[in-house]
Amino acid sequence: MEPLDALRRIAFLMERGRKGTYRIKAFRKAADTVAGLDPAELDAAYEQGRLEDLPGIGPATASVIQQTMAGQTPDYLAKLEAESPEHLAEGGQELRAALRGDCHCHSDWSDGGSPIQEMVATAIELGHEYLVLTDHSPRLRVANGLSAERLTQQLGVIDTINAHVDGFRLLPGIEVDILDDGSLDQSEAMLDRLAVRVASVHSKLAMDKAPMTRRMVAAVSNPRVNILGHCTGRLVEGDRGKRKQSTFDARAVFEACLEHDTAVEINSRPERQDPPDDLLTMALEMGCLFSIDSDAHAPGQLDFQEYGCARAQALGVPAERIIDTWPLEDLLAWANRFGG
Repeated sequence: MEPLDALRRIAFLMERGRKGTYRIKAFRKAADTVAGLDPAELDAAYEQGRLEDLPGIGPATASVIQQTMAGQTPDYLAKLEAESPEHLAEGGQELRAALRGDCHCHSDWSDGGSPIQEMVATAIELGHEYLVLTDHSPRLRVANGLSAERLTQQLGVIDTINAHVDGFRLLPGIEVDILDDGSLDQSEAMLDRLAVRVASVHSKLAMDKAPMTRRMVAAVSNPRVNILGHCTGRLVEGDRGKRKQSTFDARAVFEACLEHDTAVEINSRPERQDPPDDLLTMALEMGCLFSIDSDAHAPGQLDFQEYGCARAQALGVPAERIIDTWPLEDLLAWANRFGG
């Protein structure tokens, strides 16, 4: 194992295990430093005992590098490996094995913590065939949402990555904000350049039932919307505290999803577990499609799909109605049928 591998693996396990972000950032920063060094420079710092003189390297990360370069498994990594369960959730392994990719994740272009390239590398390591990059849209300023200009720049980065990676596709996407009137926070022309579009409510979550229902129905009826993201907006645990779910006529919203072939997201983040079981069961019984998404904001969180798979399998969601299980070309044809 090389030092970079050890640092990346430690950060992955900490993100997967929902550890504190401050320490995770330290390991990610150290990994960036090592990745940017000439191997001879790292060797010299190791031999001369001055690893901590390198930018972004502290005592803990220096110890990991030192032990790795000495041919040892770092103590820090060994402890994390021993503490990390093979599976994050009980059940759902059959569905997880059937998933081909992930339709909702974020990078440091918006409110994610890692570069696009690191999200891609981790997705490949997890066995994904594709990953949809869905950074936020412009009006969600708290999440550093992408203007049309920045999103255009991101499309160029995606093209460059795909030109250098075999057997994997990074798909251009967006988590577009559903505005108060149900319109979308991005132009049709820009949305047409993307492969997959997740639409989510992020503002005025306490809106009265009738206008919230109209808002959501309008959004999922838009032919460019493929997935309704975390439909209730609730938070059930975590650092951000708890938040009640939005009030809306779920049957009317799911009927619109069914009519317009819009998938209902099973958001796998542990603090969301959205939709709740009763609404997920309603959508299932009505015949809706689903998308099991990690909503990852860090590489290790891509494994959060296990939580969504466990819930889906426990409630009897069939694999063929989960769009992430479809062959990529079928997924792309479905997501972009409005252009035909």
